[in-house]
Amino acid sequence: MAKGDDTVRRKKNKAQRKKLNRKSDSSTVSARVASIIAAKKRRKAGKRRICQGMCFSLLIPDDPFNERLDKKDISRREPQKPKSSKLDRKVSAKRKDSVATKGSVLGHNVALKDEQKKSVTLINNMGKSRHIDSGKMEIQQDGKKVGLHGNQEQACKSSDFPSKYLILCLKVIEDTLYPDGTYNGEEGKQLLVNPWGIEFWKCYSVGKDILETSGSSSDFEQIAWIASTASDVISRREREGHLFTGPFLLFIVPSKEKALKVRSLCKPLKAQGIHTVSLHPGASIDHQINGLQSCEPEFLVSTPERLLELVSLKATDISGVSMLVIDGMESASGGCYLDTVKSVRQSISGKSYSLVFFNSFNNADVPAVQSLLTGLVYRLSLNDSVASQSAGIIQSIHVCSSKEERTMKGIQALDNAYSNQIIAQHLKVLYVVGKDNNIQKLVSAVKFKGYSISISSYLNSMESGNSLDCGGRMRPTVSIIDTENISCTDLGEYGVVIIPDFVLSIDDYLQILTRMARHTVNGVLHSFLTKDDSQHAGPLIEILEQCGQEVAEELRNL
Repeated sequence: MAKGDDTVRRKKNKAQRKKLNRKSDSSTVSARVASIIAAKKRRKAGKRRICQGMCFSLLIPDDPFNERLDKKDISRREPQKPKSSKLDRKVSAKRKDSVATKGSVLGHNVALKDEQKKSVTLINNMGKSRHIDSGKMEIQQDGKKVGLHGNQEQACKSSDFPSKYLILCLKVIEDTLYPDGTYNGEEGKQLLVNPWGIEFWKCYSVGKDILETSGSSSDFEQIAWIASTASDVISRREREGHLFTGPFLLFIVPSKEKALKVRSLCKPLKAQGIHTVSLHPGASIDHQINGLQSCEPEFLVSTPERLLELVSLKATDISGVSMLVIDGMESASGGCYLDTVKSVRQSISGKSYSLVFFNSFNNADVPAVQSLLTGLVYRLSLNDSVASQSAGIIQSIHVCSSKEERTMKGIQALDNAYSNQIIAQHLKVLYVVGKDNNIQKLVSAVKFKGYSISISSYLNSMESGNSLDCGGRMRPTVSIIDTENISCTDLGEYGVVIIPDFVLSIDDYLQILTRMARHTVNGVLHSFLTKDDSQHAGPLIEILEQCGQEVAEELRNL
C-alpha cells in the first residue's frame, strides 16, 4: 500500500527537526565526531587543510606548490615550560630526524617551527637539482623574529644541535659504506654522536679557522662530519637563493691514495645532489679536464700540485671556495709541499674558513702552520697529551747568570713580542711571578718601556689604560698574576707568557703550557732559570723532547 504525501512530509519534517536539535545542542556530539563531519564537508567542497597533507586543486607550473589559496601558516603549539637542551645529548634511534624544539642559546629563545612539509627542488647554477626540507628555524629576541638562513655562523648559532639535513647526510654516509651495520665507532656509538664531530661542528659554528692537533691525519669520522657540515651549509645558502660558481669545499691531500679515500667517503652524498671530484697525478690531465667540464662539483679533493696545474689551464675556478681543509702537514717540512699549498691558498680570493690537520709535533713545522693561519683560530683536539694540547706553542727556556740578567732578558722577550706586528695586534702578554716576590721593580721596568700594566686583583689592584707608541700603534697590555692564581685565570687569551723567576712547580708549568694561546698559532712561553733552578732542568728537557722542540746546550749543562 502506497504511503500518502502527508506521511512522507511528516517523516521529512521529523528528520529536519532532529538535525536542528543536534546543531543547537553541541554537547550531544563529541569533538571527534565533529572533526569527522567537518572533514567530510571540506572533502565535498574540494579543499583540505595543510595538515591533511594534500589538496584536490590541480597544480599549475606557475604555482607548483598550490599556494594560491592563501593557506595560513599553522605552527606547532609550544610547550609552556621550555627546557634548555644540551649539545652533547644523544639522539634516540627511533627519532633520527628529530631536533631540539626549544631551548636557550646565547641568551635567546630558540623556537623550531614545522611549517608545511613539502619537498622543494632547488636548481643551482650548474643546472643540478637538490631536494631539501623547507622547515625554518627562527630566533625570538625582544619580541622580534629573526630568520636564520644567513651565513653559516648565523645558521649554526641558531641551534644547539646539528640540523636535520646534516644528520641525514651522516646517516646516508654510514648506511652506504656499512649497509650491514658493521660500523662500530668509539664505544659502539653511531657516527652522529662522534665526539670529534660535535666539537668540530661547534667550532665551525663560530666562523673562525680551526687547528686540529690530535696528531694524526683525517680519518673516516672526521671526513664524514666535514662533508656533512659543508653539505648543510650549501643547503642553507641555496635556500636563500645564493648561487655557486665553483666548488664550495676544497680538500687538499698529500697523495693519490688519500684523495681516493676522501672521495669514496663523500660519494654517498651524490644522492643528495653533492658531487665530489678527485684530482691527482694518477690520472691523465685531459681526462680530469673533461670531467670538470662535464660536472661542476661542490667538493673538490686534490693534491696541491695537480690543482695548481689545472687552475693555470683555467679548467677550474677555486677563487670562491668557502671551506678549505688542509691535510698532510707532515709533508710541509720539505718546503715544496708548503709552497704549493700557499699558492693554492692565495688563489682563493673570497672569505674562506680553513681547517688544518697539524699531525706533526716537530717544532720545525710550526712556521708552516703560522703562514697558513694568520688570524684567530680555534684549537680542536680530543688528545689530552701535552704534545697535542701545546702544539704550535714555542717553548723558549733561557739560562741566566744573575737575577738582573733574568729581568733584562724578560723585557727583551716583551720587546720581541711587540716587534712582531701580528702578535702586537692580536695577543696579550702575561707575567707569572711568585706570591712573595717584590714586583715593584718589574712594574717599573715594564712601565719604563712604555707598556701599560694590568695587575690581578689578587695582588695590589692597579690598572692603567693602553698606550701608543710614536707610530700610533697600540702597545700590548701586560698582565701580571701570581702563581696561586694560575688555575683561576683564563690563560687561553694570552699568546705570550713570561716566567721571569722560575718559582713554579712542573705541574704549574704544564698547566700554563696546555692552557695558553687557545686562539692563535703564535704562542710563545718564555722561562728564565739560574743555577739555583737546576732541579727543574731534567723535567723541562723531557717536556721539550716530548713536544719535539730543540733543547739548548746550556740547559743540558744545567
